[in-house]
Amino acid sequence: MRLALYQPDIPQNLGAALRLSACLGVALDVIEPCGFPLTDASMKRAALDYGEKALVTRHRSLATFQSTPERNEGRLVLIETDGALNFHDFAFSTGDTLVVGRESAGSSRELYAAAQASVRIPMVQGLRSLNVINAAAIVLSEAMRQTGAWEKLA
Repeated sequence: MRLALYQPDIPQNLGAALRLSACLGVALDVIEPCGFPLTDASMKRAALDYGEKALVTRHRSLATFQSTPERNEGRLVLIETDGALNFHDFAFSTGDTLVVGRESAGSSRELYAAAQASVRIPMVQGLRSLNVINAAAIVLSEAMRQTGAWEKLA
């Protein structure tokens, strides 16, 4: 199981994703370009003391990300407000990569086209969206439950 951030705009969200991935033992992919300067120093600052424990891979573009060997191991599952299925109705597998779009602009057509599946989180009608890392944590939790990953952490 992996988590991917597509062109993140907010450094604090990258920090939260680094912490989430480190604590849950999930690899993190950062698909650039980012909406902020992404340097080793800025990643270290965003990650606080969790950065050394996170398995992070930076990708220059979506095409570069798609060409990695990990992309052959499972599906790219887009978490989006208009996803095709409620996340709890989706059957996750261990090789899946969960991906969230940009905070400011959502997911591009390119990202939708790259995804093999899309899921959504049911919300109160009239509200727009959750923070991308909160959404990732909710869906990741269910994916880990379905695939038995929680038991491996205990």
